Amino acid sequence: MSKHVAVLMGGWSAERGVSLRSGAACAKALEGEGYRVTPIDVGRDIAQRLAEIAPDVAFNALHGKVGEDGTVQGVLEILRIPYTHSGVLASALAMDKHQARIVMAAAGVPVADGRVVHRLEAAKAHVMARPYVLKPVCEGSSFGVVIVKEGQDPPTELAQLDWPYGDLMLAERFVDGRELTCAVMGDKALDVIEIRAADGGWYDYNAKYAKGGSIHILPAEFKGNIYQQIQQLSLKAHKALGCRGVSRSDFRFDDRPNGTGELVILEVNTQPGMTETSLVPEIAAHAGYSFGGLVKWMVEEASCDR
Repeated sequence: MSKHVAVLMGGWSAERGVSLRSGAACAKALEGEGYRVTPIDVGRDIAQRLAEIAPDVAFNALHGKVGEDGTVQGVLEILRIPYTHSGVLASALAMDKHQARIVMAAAGVPVADGRVVHRLEAAKAHVMARPYVLKPVCEGSSFGVVIVKEGQDPPTELAQLDWPYGDLMLAERFVDGRELTCAVMGDKALDVIEIRAADGGWYDYNAKYAKGGSIHILPAEFKGNIYQQIQQLSLKAHKALGCRGVSRSDFRFDDRPNGTGELVILEVNTQPGMTETSLVPEIAAHAGYSFGGLVKWMVEEASCDR
């Protein structure tokens, strides 16, 4: 008898739309692998829904708050339903960009200089030397990210009354150069992709999710041992945060002709996107995993006490 897999998607975070796309793709692929699949658009009654259908495994295709911050992981632990991706602590830690930086830096993973500020403080005056980046402490998919360049005024949009991304922002020194990402699958770092926004700008929401919005170079090309270094740092960050299953680490590398040569990690994603334009499926395919094979591996690796 095939396993019954509940695919958790949607939710009510800012990343709901991306999650619905990830969940739909994963549900279709799991059905193709022979699993009995129940897609669930997650609401606040999720514990009751799961108790009613009693799946063998929960495939977590949620992104953002509740799905990625340890909350739904805690529900699954209470219900003793094995689930994919990282557990309660690793999920909560990786979602908090500031706390994750502290842990990763202590493990020897390089991060850019930064500090946490209130969004109203950042809207009134520069909180560090330009250029710098302001990121909501607990959001993903580039929601609420502001790049403050040389000569620019403080970002007054952060003071708007209906700002939806929380009051705390991570102010981080802007590191110019190449945008890179590396996936970890189990205890192995896979390949490294270089990402370029198709319009020549930065890797924002549109570049991430619009078809043709970004150009992916796989494997990324470097001089020297930078490729291996990124793989090692990705695995080190994955382990330092206590991640399980699949994660994705994002980096900046300044190898411009007059650049600093600096390599820093931006964040670790414990619930990386699984859409048709997502990076992890592309990296896994390069390593020999079909999309169906990837999601099957994740289901068979699922557990509680993660």
